Amino acid sequence: MLYIGTSGFQYDDWVGPYYPEGLPKENWLAYYAQEFRALEINFTYYRMPTARGLAGMAAKVPDNFCFAVKATQEMTHARERDPKVFQQFKDALKPLIEQNKFGVILAQFPSSFRAKEESRAYFQFLREQLDTLPVVVELRNKEWVDDERAAETFEVLNQNHLGFCAVDEPFFPRVAQVTSNIAYVRFHGRNYKKWWKHEHAWERYDYTYSQQELQEWVPKIQQMNEMAETTFVFSNNHYRAQGIDTARQLKLLLSDGG
Repeated sequence: MLYIGTSGFQYDDWVGPYYPEGLPKENWLAYYAQEFRALEINFTYYRMPTARGLAGMAAKVPDNFCFAVKATQEMTHARERDPKVFQQFKDALKPLIEQNKFGVILAQFPSSFRAKEESRAYFQFLREQLDTLPVVVELRNKEWVDDERAAETFEVLNQNHLGFCAVDEPFFPRVAQVTSNIAYVRFHGRNYKKWWKHEHAWERYDYTYSQQELQEWVPKIQQMNEMAETTFVFSNNHYRAQGIDTARQLKLLLSDGG
């Protein structure tokens, strides 16, 4: 099963480029769900989600819709190993799980999370805390996938039943790998100039992919989809709804076989 969508949907700068002028914010998700069957919820990185909040989102989308939910920063950046944080997060997911609208947890680690033994041990802790819930790990330090460490990285993810998130972004190899029954790809854009040096966070994701750039991924995604039970592909080049165009192009490229 292949799901294609965007990372987030609550962007004021999407009004005009995507959302019609005057469309109430409470209707944005329903509008989005008319075109896409999946969404990566990313506000959960900044604040702990609640069951009530996620239930409200689930009520606005059709039965065949699927959510990926980004882990909170306490789980991936602070890494204080507090079981209460993980339990609170799991409790919030219950409405999505009960309605069969939950797909996977995305655990995005920072570039400071390096390929060390203590980091690999944290993968085991992560798996233990999240029980049998599907989890995909995004790594931002390229040493995880260099020639020396890549095999070990994929092995430890596989052992802990954690998926590998393939990324298209500056300064990280475009590695397509599947380490669980879920394949996952995130398109962040290729804004090399603004990736590390920017005044505003959105500048990093101000990028429009060409069809040729996306075409490079078509055979990779097709192969990943054959290896996995479920494949998620999300565009995060969100400034002024550029990610909508990326997701639309990917839908066309992948539906017709490239």
